[in-house]
Amino acid sequence: MPGPSWFSLERAEGRATLRLAGAWRLVQLAQIEAALADLTLPPDATVDASALTEIDSAAALVLLRALRRAGATDALAWTGLAATPGRILEQVRGHLAAAGPLPAPHPPGVLAQLGRACAMLAGLLHGHLNFLGATLAALGELLRRPGRLRARELTVQLEQTGLNALPVVALVTLLIGVVIAYLLGLQASKYGANIFVVDGVGIGATREFAPIIVAVIVAGRSGAAFTAQLGAMRLTEETDAIRTLGLSTAQVLVLPRVLALVLALLLLVFVGDVMSLVGAMAIAHPMLGITPPAFLARLHEALDLRHVVVGLAKAPVFALAIALIGTRMGMTVERDTRAVGAATTSTVVQSIVAVILLDAFFAVLLQALDL
Repeated sequence: MPGPSWFSLERAEGRATLRLAGAWRLVQLAQIEAALADLTLPPDATVDASALTEIDSAAALVLLRALRRAGATDALAWTGLAATPGRILEQVRGHLAAAGPLPAPHPPGVLAQLGRACAMLAGLLHGHLNFLGATLAALGELLRRPGRLRARELTVQLEQTGLNALPVVALVTLLIGVVIAYLLGLQASKYGANIFVVDGVGIGATREFAPIIVAVIVAGRSGAAFTAQLGAMRLTEETDAIRTLGLSTAQVLVLPRVLALVLALLLLVFVGDVMSLVGAMAIAHPMLGITPPAFLARLHEALDLRHVVVGLAKAPVFALAIALIGTRMGMTVERDTRAVGAATTSTVVQSIVAVILLDAFFAVLLQALDL
């Protein structure tokens, strides 16, 4: 059977002979290993090494392992083996027998997995803080030189993150208002306290529910869009082209998106406040007998302005977190399509977690300030 230049397998009179030839050295190791991959030998095979000019330890290790995989035993007959190749093969065979099989890798323990997760989380937070500092530095440069503001890009991002998001935000918050009023009404009607449903809906929707629901919608919509857009630009090397032109990617790509989302989320949270109250008012009349004029009169008495201000004050903080996560994940994504998809998914998860953590921080802070 003809084979590669390093060996050939011949069959004559019912016996198989593996003839080795040439110089087996490290520089040709990959080709030798590939050639030996499909080698098979009968139990009574013989190895003829008379044409083997030289062999080093790496090639000898590959040869002996290939013979073992092919079915050869330690009693394999060798002929024509010169003194130097024979000594090298004998030494490698001894080390191979002493080494034994490699132990199976042990899975990492719980403590190791916890440490790895904590290290990854610390690295992620460090990257976000570093990106926040770079963004604030770019914002300070913009305040010193307002002419660098990309007004057209800012307008486009305001349209995409604000105006185009109004329908879905209005619909979702309207339904949230209906659900909150319905659930509160089920309990309040048992005690004849129907009118207090207006208090709960007004304070809860404007202070907590509308800001966090709108922020989650924006995280899944605009945050993911930022990562996908910037990741695609990085994949097609558009960000490198911007740097080549001497422009700052923070000024051109990051700041317009951050500023647009901060402004847009204020508008969207206000719309969410109004629509949630409209939804509650719509269900309050048929379910609780509270007419729209009575609902508005009670809302005027129960809803203090500070609750609305607290809800609106959360919007810029939520927007800043979402925009920074979305833009940073897009600007640092690896240059392949699978990484862009993974970064987009990670952006949504990180943004939602960040919004919930910030809301919890606001709750503790405002409780301490008695607001």
